[in-house]
Amino acid sequence: LPVTEAAGNMIIDVGGGTTDVAVISLVGVVYSRSVRVAGDAMDDAIIQYVKKHHDLLIGERTAEEIKLTVGSALPLDQPLTMEVKGRDLGRGVPKRITISDAEVREALAEPLKIILRAVREGLDQVPPELSADIYDRGISLCGGGSMLRSLDRRIHQETRLPVQLVEDPLSAVVVGAGRILSDDSLLKKLSLDSDHHRSGWLGGSRYSS
Repeated sequence: LPVTEAAGNMIIDVGGGTTDVAVISLVGVVYSRSVRVAGDAMDDAIIQYVKKHHDLLIGERTAEEIKLTVGSALPLDQPLTMEVKGRDLGRGVPKRITISDAEVREALAEPLKIILRAVREGLDQVPPELSADIYDRGISLCGGGSMLRSLDRRIHQETRLPVQLVEDPLSAVVVGAGRILSDDSLLKKLSLDSDHHRSGWLGGSRYSS
Protein backbone atom coordinates (compact mmCIF):
# COMPACT_ATOMS: atom_id res chain seq x y z
CA LEU A 1 0.00 0.00 0.00
CA PRO A 2 1.23 3.55 -0.75
CA VAL A 3 1.13 4.58 2.92
CA THR A 4 3.79 7.27 2.40
CA GLU A 5 1.56 9.24 0.02
CA ALA A 6 -0.91 11.98 0.95
CA ALA A 7 -3.85 9.69 0.29
CA GLY A 8 -6.16 7.62 2.44
CA ASN A 9 -5.66 3.86 2.76
CA MET A 10 -8.21 1.85 4.73
CA ILE A 11 -7.09 -1.44 6.24
CA ILE A 12 -9.14 -4.03 8.11
CA ASP A 13 -7.11 -6.59 10.06
CA VAL A 14 -9.32 -9.45 11.26
CA GLY A 15 -6.94 -11.21 13.60
CA GLY A 16 -7.46 -13.79 16.30
CA GLY A 17 -8.54 -11.68 19.25
CA THR A 18 -9.37 -8.33 17.68
CA THR A 19 -10.49 -6.70 14.46
CA ASP A 20 -8.61 -3.47 13.78
CA VAL A 21 -9.94 -0.85 11.38
CA ALA A 22 -7.50 1.89 10.40
CA VAL A 23 -7.03 4.68 7.88
CA ILE A 24 -3.40 5.50 7.09
CA SER A 25 -2.00 8.49 5.22
CA LEU A 26 1.54 9.93 5.05
CA VAL A 27 2.81 7.08 7.27
CA GLY A 28 0.43 8.24 9.99
CA VAL A 29 -2.71 6.72 11.45
CA VAL A 30 -5.59 9.09 10.72
CA TYR A 31 -8.21 6.86 12.32
CA SER A 32 -8.12 3.56 14.18
CA ARG A 33 -10.54 1.43 16.09
CA SER A 34 -10.28 -2.02 17.59
CA VAL A 35 -13.10 -4.37 18.58
CA ARG A 36 -12.61 -7.58 20.55
CA VAL A 37 -14.39 -9.70 17.98
CA ALA A 38 -12.43 -11.60 15.34
CA GLY A 39 -11.39 -15.14 14.46
CA ASP A 40 -11.47 -16.48 18.03
CA ALA A 41 -14.96 -15.07 18.60
CA MET A 42 -16.12 -16.76 15.39
CA ASP A 43 -14.74 -20.09 16.62
CA ASP A 44 -16.46 -19.66 19.98
CA ALA A 45 -19.75 -18.82 18.25
CA ILE A 46 -19.50 -22.09 16.31
CA ILE A 47 -18.75 -24.04 19.50
CA GLN A 48 -21.80 -22.54 21.22
CA TYR A 49 -24.04 -23.15 18.19
CA VAL A 50 -23.06 -26.82 17.91
CA LYS A 51 -23.53 -27.22 21.66
CA LYS A 52 -26.99 -25.64 21.61
CA HIS A 53 -28.40 -27.14 18.41
CA HIS A 54 -26.68 -30.54 18.30
CA ASP A 55 -25.90 -31.30 21.97
CA LEU A 56 -22.31 -31.83 20.90
CA LEU A 57 -19.18 -30.52 22.59
CA ILE A 58 -16.31 -29.64 20.25
CA GLY A 59 -12.96 -27.94 20.75
CA GLU A 60 -11.46 -24.76 19.33
CA ARG A 61 -9.43 -26.59 16.70
CA THR A 62 -12.54 -28.35 15.38
CA ALA A 63 -14.47 -25.07 15.38
CA GLU A 64 -11.75 -23.37 13.34
CA GLU A 65 -11.74 -26.28 10.89
CA ILE A 66 -15.52 -25.94 10.50
CA LYS A 67 -15.14 -22.20 9.91
CA LEU A 68 -12.53 -22.64 7.19
CA THR A 69 -14.12 -25.68 5.55
CA VAL A 70 -17.82 -24.77 5.34
CA GLY A 71 -18.01 -21.28 6.87
CA SER A 72 -18.99 -18.29 4.75
CA ALA A 73 -20.15 -14.71 5.12
CA LEU A 74 -22.65 -15.00 2.25
CA PRO A 75 -24.84 -17.84 0.90
CA LEU A 76 -22.97 -20.24 -1.38
CA ASP A 77 -23.84 -21.26 -4.92
CA GLN A 78 -23.12 -24.86 -3.98
CA PRO A 79 -24.14 -25.84 -0.43
CA LEU A 80 -21.42 -27.44 1.69
CA THR A 81 -21.56 -29.89 4.57
CA MET A 82 -18.97 -31.29 6.94
CA GLU A 83 -18.88 -34.27 9.25
CA VAL A 84 -18.03 -33.21 12.81
CA LYS A 85 -17.02 -35.41 15.73
CA GLY A 86 -17.26 -34.50 19.38
CA ARG A 87 -18.71 -35.59 22.71
CA ASP A 88 -22.42 -36.08 23.24
CA LEU A 89 -23.42 -33.74 26.07
CA GLY A 90 -26.20 -35.99 27.29
CA ARG A 91 -24.51 -39.38 27.27
CA GLY A 92 -20.87 -38.38 27.45
CA VAL A 93 -19.89 -40.64 24.55
CA PRO A 94 -18.35 -39.83 21.15
CA LYS A 95 -20.87 -38.59 18.61
CA ARG A 96 -20.81 -37.60 14.95
CA ILE A 97 -23.01 -35.04 13.20
CA THR A 98 -23.17 -33.30 9.83
CA ILE A 99 -23.19 -29.50 9.80
CA SER A 100 -24.06 -27.29 6.83
CA ASP A 101 -22.73 -23.96 5.59
CA ALA A 102 -26.14 -22.40 6.36
CA GLU A 103 -25.83 -23.43 10.01
CA VAL A 104 -22.33 -22.01 10.27
CA ARG A 105 -23.49 -18.72 8.74
CA GLU A 106 -26.22 -18.58 11.37
CA ALA A 107 -23.62 -19.19 14.07
CA LEU A 108 -21.37 -16.42 12.70
CA ALA A 109 -24.14 -13.85 12.26
CA GLU A 110 -23.48 -11.95 15.50
CA PRO A 111 -19.65 -11.73 15.26
CA LEU A 112 -19.92 -10.59 11.64
CA LYS A 113 -22.54 -8.00 12.60
CA ILE A 114 -20.13 -6.46 15.12
CA ILE A 115 -17.22 -6.45 12.66
CA LEU A 116 -19.31 -4.85 9.91
CA ARG A 117 -20.58 -2.21 12.32
CA ALA A 118 -16.98 -1.31 13.20
CA VAL A 119 -16.19 -0.94 9.49
CA ARG A 120 -19.18 1.33 8.87
CA GLU A 121 -18.35 3.46 11.90
CA GLY A 122 -14.78 3.77 10.64
CA LEU A 123 -15.98 5.00 7.26
CA ASP A 124 -18.20 7.55 9.01
CA GLN A 125 -15.15 8.93 10.84
CA VAL A 126 -12.89 9.28 7.80
CA PRO A 127 -12.02 12.94 7.05
CA PRO A 128 -13.85 14.12 3.91
CA GLU A 129 -10.62 14.77 2.01
CA LEU A 130 -9.63 11.11 2.38
CA SER A 131 -13.04 9.61 1.60
CA ALA A 132 -12.53 10.03 -2.14
CA ASP A 133 -9.21 8.16 -1.92
CA ILE A 134 -10.84 5.23 -0.15
CA TYR A 135 -13.67 5.26 -2.67
CA ASP A 136 -11.10 4.93 -5.48
CA ARG A 137 -8.60 2.63 -3.76
CA GLY A 138 -11.04 0.53 -1.78
CA ILE A 139 -10.40 -1.40 1.42
CA SER A 140 -7.54 -3.83 2.08
CA LEU A 141 -8.46 -6.90 4.13
CA CYS A 142 -5.90 -8.98 6.04
CA GLY A 143 -5.47 -11.23 9.06
CA GLY A 144 -6.33 -14.87 9.63
CA GLY A 145 -10.02 -14.11 10.20
CA SER A 146 -10.22 -12.44 6.80
CA MET A 147 -9.85 -15.88 5.21
CA LEU A 148 -13.48 -16.65 6.00
CA ARG A 149 -15.06 -17.45 2.65
CA SER A 150 -16.73 -14.41 0.96
CA LEU A 151 -16.00 -12.00 3.82
CA ASP A 152 -14.53 -9.57 1.29
CA ARG A 153 -17.74 -9.70 -0.77
CA ARG A 154 -19.85 -9.24 2.36
CA ILE A 155 -17.94 -6.08 3.29
CA HIS A 156 -18.29 -4.86 -0.30
CA GLN A 157 -22.02 -5.53 -0.10
CA GLU A 158 -22.29 -3.51 3.10
CA THR A 159 -20.07 -0.58 2.05
CA ARG A 160 -20.36 -0.53 -1.77
CA LEU A 161 -16.59 -0.09 -1.87
CA PRO A 162 -13.98 -2.28 -3.57
CA VAL A 163 -12.48 -4.77 -1.10
CA GLN A 164 -9.24 -6.63 -1.76
CA LEU A 165 -7.98 -9.57 0.25
CA VAL A 166 -4.23 -8.96 0.46
CA GLU A 167 -1.70 -11.50 -0.70
CA ASP A 168 -0.81 -13.85 2.17
CA PRO A 169 -3.29 -12.33 4.67
CA LEU A 170 -1.94 -14.42 7.57
CA SER A 171 1.52 -12.85 7.55
CA ALA A 172 0.85 -9.46 5.91
CA VAL A 173 1.07 -7.51 9.18
CA VAL A 174 4.33 -9.18 10.21
CA VAL A 175 5.86 -8.65 6.76
CA GLY A 176 4.83 -4.98 6.81
CA ALA A 177 6.34 -4.44 10.26
CA GLY A 178 9.55 -6.10 9.09
CA ARG A 179 9.79 -3.78 6.10
CA ILE A 180 9.39 -0.72 8.32
CA LEU A 181 12.09 -1.93 10.72
CA SER A 182 14.47 -2.57 7.83
CA ASP A 183 13.91 0.88 6.26
CA ASP A 184 15.66 3.52 8.39
CA SER A 185 14.15 6.48 6.55
CA LEU A 186 10.61 5.11 6.84
CA LEU A 187 11.14 4.22 10.51
CA LYS A 188 12.40 7.75 11.23
CA LYS A 189 9.45 9.28 9.41
CA LEU A 190 7.05 7.08 11.37
CA SER A 191 8.72 8.10 14.64
CA LEU A 192 8.52 11.80 13.79
CA ASP A 193 4.89 11.45 12.80
CA SER A 194 4.09 9.71 16.09
CA ASP A 195 5.81 12.51 18.03
CA HIS A 196 3.84 15.08 16.06
CA HIS A 197 0.51 13.40 16.83
CA ARG A 198 1.47 12.98 20.49
CA SER A 199 2.42 16.66 20.79
CA GLY A 200 -0.81 17.69 19.14
CA TRP A 201 -2.81 15.56 21.54
CA LEU A 202 -0.96 16.90 24.58
CA GLY A 203 -1.41 20.44 23.33
CA GLY A 204 -5.12 19.83 22.95
CA SER A 205 -5.28 18.45 26.48
CA ARG A 206 -3.55 21.50 27.94
CA TYR A 207 -5.80 23.81 26.00
CA SER A 208 -8.96 22.02 27.10
CA SER A 209 -7.94 22.14 30.75
